[in-house]
Amino acid sequence: MRVALITAGSRGDVAPFTGLGHGLARAGHEVTVVTHESFSGLVREAGLGFHGLPVDPRAELRAEAGQQLLTSHNGPGKLARVLVMARRLVDGMVPGMLEAARDSDVLLLSGSVAPLGQVIADGLGLPSRGVYLQPIAPTGAFPPPVLGTRSFGAAGNRLAGRAVNEALDLVFARAARFVERRHGRPRRRFPTRRRPREQQDWPIHHGFSALVVPRPADWRSGLTVGGYWWPYTSPAVELAPEIRRFLDAGPAPVFVGLGSPTVPDPRRVSDLIVRALRKAGLRGVIQSGWSGLDADGDGDGDGDGDDMLTIGEAPHSLLFPRMAAVVHHAGAGTTAAGLRAGVPAVPMPVWFDNAFWASRLTALGVSPGAVPLRRFATPDRLADALIAATHDPSYRHRAMVLAERLSEEDGVAPVREALENLHQAAGHGTGHPAS
Repeated sequence: MRVALITAGSRGDVAPFTGLGHGLARAGHEVTVVTHESFSGLVREAGLGFHGLPVDPRAELRAEAGQQLLTSHNGPGKLARVLVMARRLVDGMVPGMLEAARDSDVLLLSGSVAPLGQVIADGLGLPSRGVYLQPIAPTGAFPPPVLGTRSFGAAGNRLAGRAVNEALDLVFARAARFVERRHGRPRRRFPTRRRPREQQDWPIHHGFSALVVPRPADWRSGLTVGGYWWPYTSPAVELAPEIRRFLDAGPAPVFVGLGSPTVPDPRRVSDLIVRALRKAGLRGVIQSGWSGLDADGDGDGDGDGDDMLTIGEAPHSLLFPRMAAVVHHAGAGTTAAGLRAGVPAVPMPVWFDNAFWASRLTALGVSPGAVPLRRFATPDRLADALIAATHDPSYRHRAMVLAERLSEEDGVAPVREALENLHQAAGHGTGHPAS
């Protein structure tokens, strides 16, 4: 089948789908990833088709509106700001999504585009399924991940989950009405569309493990948790020579990276990170990321130093297993990479679902606790957490046991089987999937 896998957001919202797409392509499907132009190389390296969408997420986060996300001190405030920003940008993605959908037999929609993707699929008469990286369906088990970790009680959590989903629908309301008019559908209040979909058990596959987030007992049918979609890494890829030399020159270092968040004062944050590592007596590999972190954060001009190394992009699947611990923003993808590597973690949550994944790492016993970025004023708390993570062997033991269990899962299989069922239902028999 011709599969359009549509997603939007940061690198962490795209990389897992290179692994999912690669697995589906190996099963005989023709997979095209539809996302921002800036990720074309990432997608093509996985041997997948690419269809570009406008908007440079890195530039948007560096702009004034993106920087204001970091000034909000609570989940609802950050969510409100990002919804306003997304609503401004989403209209430009409609033509590209429509064009890609017309050349497809089925749409796989990430949580960031699902409300609009569902309307496009309906208009074109195409089957669609959700492929989500976060558990955003309403549940009493926990509050919506984008709002943080404070529980409102079972009933309150479910109500908050519905409210978040309604807010996400509103982002796409204008674009969805445009699509509906273009396909001759009657105009109606778009947010009401989600409830019929939910009642019809619109299928959603989740790209994380039930070992990390157990499937809530009150979830409706059609919501499956099948395992992680690991980002594709070519067998020919190796760590850069300077990274290998640094790793070989001393004891296992600690990785530090904040991924896609763009912090207002990267020099100050870098300085605190380096001081924390040195106070803990640890070497460090600091990934610059979208914030531009630099191991020479102390400003003395002497370079990284023998105990610190600043790097750009590097495959986490190769780098993380060589680490004593990993410090990261606790995005869904980086959290998964650390768990896969079987190393202790010290999450430094910044926004949205970060606090949720950080709490899962602590509950699983692979982290001594989080050090939120907005409370990162001195190196002491991070240094203490690093000492605990690297000196108490129980954290590494639990991480290694969990990594072994995760390696036994095949997160691609449920999606692959669903596509095969769709293929057969379309009257193509039981043979090899056709393109």
